[in-house]
Amino acid sequence: MQQSSSMQFLSTEESGDIDAALLDSSEKFLTRLTISSLRLLQIISGELKIPIEELTHKQIIAWFEKDGKIRREQGKDAATLKW
Repeated sequence: MQQSSSMQFLSTEESGDIDAALLDSSEKFLTRLTISSLRLLQIISGELKIPIEELTHKQIIAWFEKDGKIRREQGKDAATLKW
């Protein structure tokens, strides 16, 4: 499952809720990172057809290697992560 151009790892509403939360800036950053990480783990587990709870660190590393290879060979628009 590749990320569509409209897919976001953090919605505008979620970002606003985090901004409004009684958290310091480092806690807000970690909250954004955690929500975005959950979305990415859902993508990875969906592609591998296994529950998130069963993902291993090696499977996650392999997924990042694959996505990086797609980005290098086909361009960032073909990869899931757009950076």
